[in-house]
Amino acid sequence: MSKYQFAKSDIYLPGTDIPRNRLEIEEPDLLHEVEGTLLQQAYTRFISELDPSARFDESYFKALHRDTYESLYDWAGHYRTVDMSKSGSLFCRAAYLEQESRRIFHRLEQEQYLKQAASGTLEQFSERLAHYQSELIALHPFYELNGRITRLFFDLIAVCNGYEPIDYSQALVAGSSGLNAYVEASILCVQRADNNKLQQIILQGLRHTDGA
Repeated sequence: MSKYQFAKSDIYLPGTDIPRNRLEIEEPDLLHEVEGTLLQQAYTRFISELDPSARFDESYFKALHRDTYESLYDWAGHYRTVDMSKSGSLFCRAAYLEQESRRIFHRLEQEQYLKQAASGTLEQFSERLAHYQSELIALHPFYELNGRITRLFFDLIAVCNGYEPIDYSQALVAGSSGLNAYVEASILCVQRADNNKLQQIILQGLRHTDGA
């Protein structure tokens, strides 16, 4: 499980970074496995139910988190109320979460949820995907499972625009540093507001549904 630093919160089991859960699981590996299963089920469900006219707004984003993990966590779909950091990266302060979230999703709406960018080149689409994904990485609105839901969210935007889900498989393999390329890219997004590495990962993983 991830190791976060956070203000006092009762969502974690005492003395651990294991979230309290409805299945009363206390083993990190088992909890991670259950989370993974729920995410796989969510991919199948949300892709099959995807409407071409879907509004990828804040409500949709929160609903993805809630509907994927509410069978496991009481706080699924709810933004955190405490400040959190990880590996020297301080995420958006809880007091500004709602404000910053509205700003991000308002701008995403102004770009028609990236429909115009998707009609351009792979490079153009990957640049806008990386821009907004980096914004949500820095926002880190939920207590846990931010990366997985953020990737699902942008995978759905990709699918809605004629692409396969973004292939992150190579980027999620741990390197010699112990960190995978996606985590390294995420750290750059938060600490330096630099999404170039993330853009390259997305560009490498983008494929049209027709294989182009």
